[in-house]
Formats: sequence, structure tokens, C-alpha cells
Amino acid sequence: MERSSLNIIFYDTETTGLKPGKDRIIEIAAFNSRTEESFVQFVNPGIPIPADSIKISGITDEMVAGAGSFKEVGAKFIQFCGEEAILLAHNNDAFDQPFIEQEARLSGLTLPSWRYIDSLKWARKFRPDLPRHSLQALRELFGIPANQAHRALDDVKVLHEVFSLLTDDLSAEQILELMTAAPRGIARMPFGKHQGKPLTEVPKDYVQWLEKNGAFDKSENLSLKEAFRKVEVLA
Repeated sequence: MERSSLNIIFYDTETTGLKPGKDRIIEIAAFNSRTEESFVQFVNPGIPIPADSIKISGITDEMVAGAGSFKEVGAKFIQFCGEEAILLAHNNDAFDQPFIEQEARLSGLTLPSWRYIDSLKWARKFRPDLPRHSLQALRELFGIPANQAHRALDDVKVLHEVFSLLTDDLSAEQILELMTAAPRGIARMPFGKHQGKPLTEVPKDYVQWLEKNGAFDKSENLSLKEAFRKVEVLA
């Protein structure tokens, strides 16, 4: 990746399960692509870690017993990342970012106005020729040596290598521009009671209702969601 004035922080979380709010973060790691510094800390979730989670991550109750709460660890994570960083995770939009934001709300922490990149979405959008897009599948495809999968810092290191290969010499500015560009051909609402209207004329409360009810979680509507964001109808 080309040297950039923007600072990308590659990060990953390990959790007690898959649902933000119900499940909790138990480990968080990050890598600063500019300084090449790393951050990794366990988080005491305040609840027992389920057996299924232990099988995946190898993180036990004993390992997090002496760790700080997310309020403590999260404050250190914010300090490590800085105020102007771009945070990048694999499956960021559906997993890591919602967990970080929910933990911050529960802990009373105020997160900076970070921008985010989802490397899974990047891979699916710009490398549809690849047969699989999970982080470990990409690692294998690119011939990157195996790591301790599902431990946060190991995954972050792999992610940095994988994304560098996915984006070649693109700068962070170019990556952001490509990810936020409105898809061609989506200028009007394709369905629903506002079908045919220019996206700029679709009421915001209707777009928010669609988002709340999961319409934009469907793969066929991801491009529409990005188009609404581009015209600033959706945050």
C-alpha cells in the first residue's frame, strides 16, 4: 500500500459470541500501519466465556480474570489509535465495529469520529475472481504462513499482509474513495412505495426504517445502501 497522510489502524476483536449487546469483547488487538506498533490486551467481559467461544479462540475465563474492563482497555485502545485514524477490520461493518460501539456505549466511553473500512467488502467487491473471501481463505490463497487463527493479534498481522496484497499500491485516500463511491446505475429507488424516485428525494425516515428492519443487510441491497450514503440520505 502506498504511503499516505491518512493513518490506517488494522484491528480485530475476539468475543464471547456473535451478538453485540448480548455478547462481550474478550480481546482486542491493533496494528498501526504507519508506526508499525502493535496493541493487544485481554478484556474482562464480566460474564463467563461460553465453551463454544473457548473452542474457537482458546481464551478462557482464567486468562481474562485479571484483565481490565472494556472501559479501561477501550480507553487505551482509543489512545493507541488516535483521533483521526481509519479503522480497518475483516467483516468490520457486521461484527467488529458494532461490538466496539456497543461496548463503548455500555462503558460510557466516547469514541472518536473514526472512519472505517471493511476489508471483507473490499475483497468481495474488487476481487470477485477469488473463490473465497474469509481472512484465512485469503491467507491461504496468497501463500501467507499459517498463524494462530482467532487470536486477535495474529489475525491483525495476517489482515495487514492480506490487505496490502489486495490493494497493491493504492493509497488510503484512494481506497476510501473507491469504497464510498456511489455505484453506477443506482440513482432511483428500485423498490417499495417510493420506487422510481431519485434517491435524494426518498424521505430519510423511510430509509432509516429500511435500515432498522434489515433491508440493507441483504447482499442484493448493499450497493443501494452505499448509494444512499453517497447522497447523504443515510449516515
